Amino acid sequence: MSFMSRTVPPTADVVIVGGGVMGTSIAYHLAEAGVHHIVVIERGELGSGSSGKPIGGVRAQFSDPLNIELGSRSLRAWQDFGQRPGADIRLDSVGYLFALTSDQQTADFETAVRIQNSLGVPSRMIGPREAHQLCPYLSTDGLVAAAYSPTDGHARPGLAVQGYARAAARAGVAFATHTTVTGLDTTGDRVTAVHTDHGRISCSTVICAAGAWSERLGAMAGVHLPVRPVRRQLAFTAPLAPPAPRIPFTIDFASTAYFHNSDDGLLFGLADPAQADGFDTTWTPDWLQLFRTAVQRRAPALADMETTSGWAGLYEVTPDHNALIGRAGAPHNFLYATGFSGHGFLQAPAVGEIMRDIHLERTPFIDVTPFCADRFTTGVQTRPEIHVV
Repeated sequence: MSFMSRTVPPTADVVIVGGGVMGTSIAYHLAEAGVHHIVVIERGELGSGSSGKPIGGVRAQFSDPLNIELGSRSLRAWQDFGQRPGADIRLDSVGYLFALTSDQQTADFETAVRIQNSLGVPSRMIGPREAHQLCPYLSTDGLVAAAYSPTDGHARPGLAVQGYARAAARAGVAFATHTTVTGLDTTGDRVTAVHTDHGRISCSTVICAAGAWSERLGAMAGVHLPVRPVRRQLAFTAPLAPPAPRIPFTIDFASTAYFHNSDDGLLFGLADPAQADGFDTTWTPDWLQLFRTAVQRRAPALADMETTSGWAGLYEVTPDHNALIGRAGAPHNFLYATGFSGHGFLQAPAVGEIMRDIHLERTPFIDVTPFCADRFTTGVQTRPEIHVV
């Protein structure tokens, strides 16, 4: 993108660290609201961290009301993305389908669906037969029930990053790519400057949207952001003939194995429970055996499908699998939006609005104080999300 540069201005009102979907969404929403002199700093290319990996699920099917509201508001923004900010993100509203194989899972999802429905989400519980009709790959053997919401789906995160970034650049936002933050200056209870490998920026506000790298940035400001990096991998099948049916984003909840349409084949994924923390993003296809074993019973036709390529990316995981969103107590001009634990892309539009409002000291559309970073030390705990994919 031609508006990107490796030069940093000497001063800025707002410095956003992280050029993924969260950082570009925040930049766009701030600029749209009339905030000037915004700089986005990205250590690689825009979207080269977690946002560049094409899982792209968008949904409002969560168990916690706050996550439901963030997902639902974001879904509406994704649906309107062609008009605002104006880009095609290849949104495919095929729905999300959670396959449930125990009475306890079913009871938990029934509770979640009631909460979702009370907040306007059209999710519903369905039986094995209807689940198979929606996704012919699903076997009904051992399937107790499923949860389905037709307005969920998937899009292309890389296109969303580009869409937000181009609109933000048109509004005057500067993007410094291949630029690494090396330190922060603090005076009293304020951050006064950001040091990078391409120069120093005096600034009034710093916003951390650095994903899996956020703990390091927070430490520079004396703010504890408990985010750990965990590798997640996915794979693409060879082109399928006849073509795959158009199916929901389908998840075997017990194993976390998931799959959905992707170009002329399917995308496969699974959360490896033995994956160690770390920043390694090497794709190692041996994890696919875990996926094949998991789907052997739930979607047996997938177990023998040929795969041709894949990706590895990082989840930014917090202790309770909920986000960190807010303003630090000190330094008071250090804001953060990170730790989304796999939900960052789908929540990015709503969080962009919220960070805009926190910066401008407006009241956001929803109270996100339960997501403050100090909840783990103050004892104010959020409820862990049951849907972690």
